[in-house]
Amino acid sequence: MENIGALSLFLALCLSVYAILGSLTGKWRGNNFLIVSAERAVLAVWGLLTFASGMLVYALLTDDFRYAYVASHSSKTMPSIYKFAAWWGGQEGSLLLWTWILSSYSAVVVWQNRRKYRAMMPYVTAIISVTQAFFLILITVPLTPFEVLAVGKEITTVPDGRGLNPLLQYWSMAIHPPTLYLGYVGFVVPFAFAMASLITRAPGDSWIHTTRRWTLVTWMFQSAGILLGAGWAYAVLGWGGYWGWDPVENASLLPWITATAFLHSVMMQEKKGMMKVWNMVLVAATYLLCIFGTFLTRSGVVSSVHAFAQSPIGAYFVTFIVIELAAVTYLILDRLEFLKSESQLESVVSRESSFLFNNLILLASCFSILWGTLFPVISEAVTGEKISVDAPFFNRVNVPIGLFLLFLTGVGPLIAWRRSSIESLKKAFLWPLAGMAVSMGILFALGIRHIFALMSFGLCVFVTWTILSEFYKGAAAISSKSGQNLVAAMVELTHRNTRRYGGYIVHVAIVIMFIGFTGAAFNKDATVEVKEGGKFHLGGYDMTLTKINSGQNDHYRYVSADIAVHVNGSQVATLRPEQRRYTTGDGSSEVAIRRRLNEDLYLNFAGMANEDKAVIQAYVFPLVSWIWIGFAALLGGTIICLIPSKIRYSFPKTQVLGQVVKEGQPVGPR
Repeated sequence: MENIGALSLFLALCLSVYAILGSLTGKWRGNNFLIVSAERAVLAVWGLLTFASGMLVYALLTDDFRYAYVASHSSKTMPSIYKFAAWWGGQEGSLLLWTWILSSYSAVVVWQNRRKYRAMMPYVTAIISVTQAFFLILITVPLTPFEVLAVGKEITTVPDGRGLNPLLQYWSMAIHPPTLYLGYVGFVVPFAFAMASLITRAPGDSWIHTTRRWTLVTWMFQSAGILLGAGWAYAVLGWGGYWGWDPVENASLLPWITATAFLHSVMMQEKKGMMKVWNMVLVAATYLLCIFGTFLTRSGVVSSVHAFAQSPIGAYFVTFIVIELAAVTYLILDRLEFLKSESQLESVVSRESSFLFNNLILLASCFSILWGTLFPVISEAVTGEKISVDAPFFNRVNVPIGLFLLFLTGVGPLIAWRRSSIESLKKAFLWPLAGMAVSMGILFALGIRHIFALMSFGLCVFVTWTILSEFYKGAAAISSKSGQNLVAAMVELTHRNTRRYGGYIVHVAIVIMFIGFTGAAFNKDATVEVKEGGKFHLGGYDMTLTKINSGQNDHYRYVSADIAVHVNGSQVATLRPEQRRYTTGDGSSEVAIRRRLNEDLYLNFAGMANEDKAVIQAYVFPLVSWIWIGFAALLGGTIICLIPSKIRYSFPKTQVLGQVVKEGQPVGPR
């Protein structure tokens, strides 16, 4: 029985290789039987990986400590939800999850397109299967999750396992890694379609619609995974932050940036036939950065609380990335003639140029983050000395970039396609800029002197004004014709063009999150040593340590502090931060947070200075809750983008029922 899981993985690897060879051979020889059999092999790979994953999960839930993975990452006393989460709590299991998600995406792609894109699908199948085979090699050769414990030639077991790292035993970590993987892995699909279109020189851009939709779905998962991770860091790690420019955090952000750039510039290709090379580069870069991020997390080349331990798979990843990069570069350069733009940029003051500037700034941010992440590795390789690049570098570079991107978010809706006249610009920008100036003046009068904070708040007003005005103008037109109230008219407006107005909601969500990010300029903190009955003060809070508690249970020893919080003389809360030391030797901090829309009071118990003095780290984080509110709005806006519009608007040179329609002409309900 112990070998069935490993056998399933080996068979899945063989079938993935067959899917590659069968698809390509069938395409080149015109043998549809081979093409279909290769697609069925993809479905069989999903079945085998589902079986193998089920075996590992069953072993975790039933405490089968014959498996080394179960013994290392689970224990009898762990709640079932964390036993299940142990599936991705270690290197081998998380790679199995990565591979299973990829096989699930592959099966969906093959099934969805069994009658569509038949000229491209053999290459799509082959390209996805190459990535599938690579990850299956990793979990069948160097890192199998089904390795058993043995003494000599006899399989053995242990009474209990080590258990999951206490830092990972938190609700968001039960969903953060799989959500992030749904983003990481899903970007393989747009990449496969893009490369297949290049290989076949597919006429038209119909494949773009499928690619854009897949990118939007995976972008949503990537966004959710990043923000769930930020929430976990904030609530669990005890240092008070949600983003520290950690190498693994950066690795998840890089493909998100390039995917964001693609989702904007792909509109240029759909509407104007422009930026085709850009889009190919962005799709390829997003995929390669996903593989690169997986390499950073698992190879041990960088130190991070998020990374897995040193492992032997670094060389595998480097080889795979180099081969893929070389193949993609050759393919794009070889097809440059095919990727010629059908239109030219007519004016710097146009919506086309705003998309171009948006892309350039996003790529500048991506490069700066990539450079800062790799600089310690590069410096060590060149000089033998590892030179760290800390958060101040990333903040100095990316805060101005972020503000400029925020500005472009507001500019886009105000500028016309092709070119804008001076009069139209004056009319469009007058009130948003006035609102921005007034808001900055009010904040300055209230005592805010931080220049970037003033700019950020002002730009948030500017962007919100432009987006709300777009909603208002469209809803007012509908309301005047139908007699609906403005709220109903806005719903109707959004339903008529979900992609456009769902995108605007996403932009509002970004504004909301920027409000939360900007609050960091006004953070306060203090570290105090205080006895029972001792008082300390931070911001508008007076705090008293009323009692120090200690004890232990079957899992850990703990020391906690009861802290009474007073505002203006009235007690508003009692917070209890706690420090734990587990029987496994691991330690963790249980922070206490009083969350409010205006600010969070955040307390961390750092330990005992001596027998009667507790060390308390206290923070006040203004506006941080707006980040999580923006997260919810971002998910809502993205889901709206994915809902089919009530009226579909075509793009140039798009054929509908054999007839060419003009740009922007409605072609009827879906």
